[in-house]
Amino acid sequence: MPIGCYTLNFWLKLIKKYQMYRFIKFIVFVVGLIAIAYFALPYFGYEFNVKYITESKAECEKKLKECSDLFIYKGIENPSCDPAQCVDKNLIIKKK
Repeated sequence: MPIGCYTLNFWLKLIKKYQMYRFIKFIVFVVGLIAIAYFALPYFGYEFNVKYITESKAECEKKLKECSDLFIYKGIENPSCDPAQCVDKNLIIKKK
């Protein structure tokens, strides 16, 4: 049966299945990378700081409150604070 004989609905279902397959494959890939990093980093003298979120939560909430107050006061023009300052990659993965 030639390719042109299939209906449009068939091709749309096939594309959706393929997209879901790619998404699941991507998730498995990311989880695999995280697992490899979790076991490989100690070998090279680094470690994950798993307590980082619980330790810095209050400080981060304080910074976010200040940032939101500044955004309300100044608006989006010329913001003087960055909410991404709460996450410091040097504190998440640190040298032993």
